[in-house]
Amino acid sequence: MKEIIETSSAPAAIGPYSQGVKVGNKIYTSGQLPINMSTGELEVEIKAATKASLDNCKAILESRGAKMSDVFKTVVFLSDMNNFSQMNEVYETYFTGEAPARSCVQVAKLPKEALVEIEVIAVVK
Repeated sequence: MKEIIETSSAPAAIGPYSQGVKVGNKIYTSGQLPINMSTGELEVEIKAATKASLDNCKAILESRGAKMSDVFKTVVFLSDMNNFSQMNEVYETYFTGEAPARSCVQVAKLPKEALVEIEVIAVVK
């Protein structure tokens, strides 16, 4: 059975998609832009942007009882691969111990001219 995830703790979808979907014991988040939920603004510095995107993923997971340690796969979209090392500095603070599998790609453009977009897949224990 599929459950649509909607939480006010993460940015609302800006198109015809859900913040996340829970299927069985797995949660799939949509790509999260670096919108700072405290200010409602898009973060424009890569470290702050990475933190905001991951915080938004975390909020979606937590709304269904999962934690970042439950994540087993991530996908990171960067507008510029030159930001890879700075993104990693922040990323690794969210995944201590066993890191999830990850893909990281540079894309031509992200919505709202964002620097980064991150999606995660987690298993609810």
